[in-house]
Amino acid sequence: MTQQLSKTAGSDRFLRTPTDLGSDATRDIAAGLAGLLADVFTLYLKTKNFHWHMSGPNFRDYHLLLDEHGDQIFAMTDAIAERARKIGGTTIRSISDIAGRQRILDNNADYVDPQDMLAELHGDNKQLVAELRRVHELCDSYSDIATASLIEGWIDESERRSWFLYEICRA
Repeated sequence: MTQQLSKTAGSDRFLRTPTDLGSDATRDIAAGLAGLLADVFTLYLKTKNFHWHMSGPNFRDYHLLLDEHGDQIFAMTDAIAERARKIGGTTIRSISDIAGRQRILDNNADYVDPQDMLAELHGDNKQLVAELRRVHELCDSYSDIATASLIEGWIDESERRSWFLYEICRA
């Protein structure tokens, strides 16, 4: 295990990209982005799970909505990881790394009611917005305008998903 850790630590020095943000900013923002990436992968898989297991009278509408949401969520992943690398940090490396960082909870329940699925995704998207805002504040504290700008777009997309899910669940 120690040899594996030293390999990872040694390889990180080759992955450092020059940046003017400073080592504290690189460390903190890259860690924030890694947490976001873990949450985004978790939300993506949960969204696709519910997409695949949707049923009922509104099946087509919900199935297509969750497919659209899944595509939008997955599109965030590469941009998040690449931003961490652009500022000289590293990012997640494995499923176990995701599991150790995620704040959005997995759900292995066998839902039957589509409203329960949609309500859970509504809450998860709201949680993602809160995490995005937290990392945005971190970026602001280090004057990382580029990362903050990306996050603003993701906040808007996540709020839109949350809004749609909220309106569906109001019935």
